[in-house]
Amino acid sequence: MLMEKEPVYLAFSTQKGGAGKTTLTVLVASYLHYVKGYDVAVVDCDYPQHSIAGMRQRDLKLAMEDNHYKALAYEQFTRLGKKAYPVVESSTERAIDDAERITGQAAFDLVFFDLPGTVNNPSVIRALSNMDYIIAPISADRVVLESTLRYMTVVNDVIRKTGVSNIKGTYLVWNMVDGREKSELYEVYEQVIAELGLHVLKTFIPDSKRFRRELSAGHRPLFRSTLFPADRSLLRGSNIEALTDEVLTLLNLRDNG
Repeated sequence: MLMEKEPVYLAFSTQKGGAGKTTLTVLVASYLHYVKGYDVAVVDCDYPQHSIAGMRQRDLKLAMEDNHYKALAYEQFTRLGKKAYPVVESSTERAIDDAERITGQAAFDLVFFDLPGTVNNPSVIRALSNMDYIIAPISADRVVLESTLRYMTVVNDVIRKTGVSNIKGTYLVWNMVDGREKSELYEVYEQVIAELGLHVLKTFIPDSKRFRRELSAGHRPLFRSTLFPADRSLLRGSNIEALTDEVLTLLNLRDNG
């Protein structure tokens, strides 16, 4: 672990709802914590839905009531020797204070923030300015793309260039990529993105129904969970492993796996 270093604050953030920021936060956080051996925490300040905090409640309920998941949790705890990562229900006003409180109580390598999709609120701007890295999911949809590019331009040109932010890097990541779409479309979009001075990660995330698969009474292989990593059979072809490795490289964190 990187006990001697300050934790990295990271947010998958965009102002467009349904872009996948919450799902990516959970998938990457769980993979890093349960597979790669990092100590992570999640601060959920996406009021009022608090999707990740809600997911943790559902996960815990099933894990306590269902013998299958109870056994999985016990096996995982025994193997890893570490508990589930904390999910803190917060607000944009309290986000940084809550993060400092939990990182003052235990050592963490990364703290993920699930932020609301707006930049017209002083508390959101304060939270964004305290991130070390911001990664915005984008899709090949003109409305989504234009909205996200405006959002990231504000982050870069207004928040980051004030000189009082902690932001070290901002990136875009292609999400919900339809394999049937021609790559030329993405090349055109990436030319526009490059002209704006923004950077796109090499890894893209395909569009797949597996991203919505949570713990279930039927014990189907799970993908999205705050208590367990994605099932190996579903992880293949999802590019979550590649995305996580690329993020670790960007953050200059060594591989604990």
